Amino acid sequence: MFRTALRNVLAHKARLLMTVLAVVLGVAFVSGTLVFTDTLSQAFRSQSAKSYDDVAVAVTSYADGDDARQEPGLPERTLDRIRALDGVADAHGRIDGFAGVADPDGRLIGVGWSNKGANFAPGEDGEDPAYTFTDGSGPREAGEIALDTDSAAQGEYAVGDRVRVATNGPVKEYTLSGVFTTRDGAVNAGGSLVLFENSVAQQQYLKTGYYRDITVTAAEGADAARILDAVEPLLPEGAEARTGRELADEQADDIESGLGALKQVLLGFAAIALFVGVFLISNTFSMLVAQRTKELALMRAVGASRRQITRSVLTEAAVVGAVASAIGFALGAGLAVGLRSGMAAFGMKVPDGPLVISSAPVLASLAVGVLITMFAAWLPGRRAAKIPPVAAMGSVHAVATTRSLVVRNSIGAVVAGVGAAGIVAGAGAGGDEGRMLIAAGAFLALIGVIVLIPLLSRPVIAALRPVLVGPFGVSGKLAGQNAVRNPRRTGATASALAIGLTLVTGLSVLGVTVGTALDKMTTDNIKADYMVTMANGGPLDRSALAALEKAPGVTAVSPQQSVHLELDGSTASASAVTPGAIGEVLNVEVVDGDLASLAAGKVAVAEDTARSRGWKVGDTLPAVFGDDARGNLAVGAVFKGSEFLSPVLLDTAVADPHELRPYIPQIFVATDGGQTAANEKALISALGENPAISVMDRQDIRDQFGGMINTLLNIMYGLLAMALVIAVLGVVNTLAMSVFERQQEIGMLRAIGLDRRRVKRMVRLEAVVISLFGALVGIGLGTFLGWAIGESIRGNIPGYALVLPWGRIGIFLLLAGLVGVLAAQWPARSAARLNMLTAIKAE
Repeated sequence: MFRTALRNVLAHKARLLMTVLAVVLGVAFVSGTLVFTDTLSQAFRSQSAKSYDDVAVAVTSYADGDDARQEPGLPERTLDRIRALDGVADAHGRIDGFAGVADPDGRLIGVGWSNKGANFAPGEDGEDPAYTFTDGSGPREAGEIALDTDSAAQGEYAVGDRVRVATNGPVKEYTLSGVFTTRDGAVNAGGSLVLFENSVAQQQYLKTGYYRDITVTAAEGADAARILDAVEPLLPEGAEARTGRELADEQADDIESGLGALKQVLLGFAAIALFVGVFLISNTFSMLVAQRTKELALMRAVGASRRQITRSVLTEAAVVGAVASAIGFALGAGLAVGLRSGMAAFGMKVPDGPLVISSAPVLASLAVGVLITMFAAWLPGRRAAKIPPVAAMGSVHAVATTRSLVVRNSIGAVVAGVGAAGIVAGAGAGGDEGRMLIAAGAFLALIGVIVLIPLLSRPVIAALRPVLVGPFGVSGKLAGQNAVRNPRRTGATASALAIGLTLVTGLSVLGVTVGTALDKMTTDNIKADYMVTMANGGPLDRSALAALEKAPGVTAVSPQQSVHLELDGSTASASAVTPGAIGEVLNVEVVDGDLASLAAGKVAVAEDTARSRGWKVGDTLPAVFGDDARGNLAVGAVFKGSEFLSPVLLDTAVADPHELRPYIPQIFVATDGGQTAANEKALISALGENPAISVMDRQDIRDQFGGMINTLLNIMYGLLAMALVIAVLGVVNTLAMSVFERQQEIGMLRAIGLDRRRVKRMVRLEAVVISLFGALVGIGLGTFLGWAIGESIRGNIPGYALVLPWGRIGIFLLLAGLVGVLAAQWPARSAARLNMLTAIKAE
């Protein structure tokens, strides 16, 4: 039987090609993900270990630098005491923060969130072991900086050039003293690193005489654990010391954790692709079994048992799976290399390192490919075993019994009904519990619909048949009849497309609905013409607010300044704003009182907060500020809350005396004449053409909140493309084997006058009908799921209302039709080229 299985595989190489391709694509996704994440993990682990090679002990301060009640970091005296310890060769104080470098055109170099500045901390030899200079030297004076090699190259800067650098304050110019290489994670993430002279960095990021971290280098032969024991008693409150090895291991674990999340996402989409592939594989083996009815019946007649027949089919599947797994693994390794190169092309720097191929991806690829193929072939194998020996006397293929169809449809209806009920229940429950119900219901509903698809195919395709007969005549009529001739085969082919489009449509409905709600929330709440933020998402300096207030054409300016405030005995989420201007830049709907009372030192409270805490206009509330100062604040207004307003608003003049460093994440600006190129240029000029500050108009603001949704959708579409490609292969495979089965019929049609052109049209229309049928099922189920998930998060998104993306749905249907046309090209040509006489004689 094993030799028979091998002979059958070799005899049907062309027919098994699409199955092999489906398994190859799925396995490539799995192996590529595993090899890619293993390679990245090893590269980052090696880099992490190297970055701590010379660090025996590292000390970190967790003090709040904005809290005036405590020391902002590690004082110079602690550094001196650590240097004096036995076994310590040297110790270096470290401090860092945001710093953005402008290129010659004024644009920010790097990606904003990973642009860093740090201090140059030379030891007794005048060198800082954390950096290797390729040109020049570290900054020795207040007006000098050094740049990492990539940033210097991108800005085309050389030693001696003047470089504009932005921190949280105004832009300043420095002289470039040197260019260096580094293992710093920010630079490797596509950012930049600026080194300042030590005292400049302290003033910039913390306070003169203080550091955030201290790195300790051990003398030759000294033990890191003993140094750690000696360092710990010297540390101030809020500081922690660990060995360099511990930090390297912790950083490596963090990297592993981050890559683990990426791995799970990619493997999830690989599972979807393989799930779709199951239908293609099962369809292929079902048709091969049907075509070999007489052969299998003869084997049964000469003594082969049912178990041997099943094993024969499963052996064929195992051989196909093993070959496909080997090809898929090789393709996956190439995909991992391509992904790594692609990251570099998009500015994401990956540490150098070899391609890591461990036993896990090899075994996983082999197991996935072989087991998935054998699982998909199991049902066809069972059907093959049931072929009676008497079938050898005729040419009738195995036909499903009425009882089996009734059982199948009954089970499918029950499973789909339970799934739909779970989805509706989850939509009503909301929260995490509701989403879990939706996930379970979606799985059951999808399985139930897949089981019912053969039953659904007849009425749906019957409804489409008039559209085919009218314009396409006899070719359209035959295509409609052929599409429902074998409902199980049509259903299995359409299921692959239905699964892919269920996910794509569900994501589209949810994404467009959430995006529309966020867009409406933005336009309804923001009256300002511009919003000013830092490129790294950090706080703006107070000087930016002062500069904007003086800019020409500005009519109103207000920050949303985060404030630490305890009100009436509990912490309140509060923002300091500019009285009089806040109502001009944000939509503040006053329910009671007067917003102008902010200027008199009163507070405005959101309606929900006032109701829950029992506050009303005129109440005087005890307050504790960030510096522990105490006072009383009266409630002057109650307003309707929104996503852009904190529950408590107060005047910046009240908050600022208690804030060491005001935290201003955004500033809203209204201008005379609205959004114009001149007004935007005036704001940029007022800010000193700071490359680290973003000036966004209303459309930019809308894009910021809604753009992430569109980006996420595009990524999801890309990942789901693999499943759709496999679905297309399924349509090609079904049509090709269907044409082979119907050789005699096609020969007869040609003999009675159906020319080649109309034969091609018939096959193409059949493919279009099957594709559109699968698309309709997928779009319907996907819309239902999108609605349910949206209902479960409705409470978290103000103004949420279901939006059906008709344009995208139309594109999905159009693409499904196009898929049918393209998939039918080869089978249609094969059908049209059949020799009439040979085809008529075929069984």
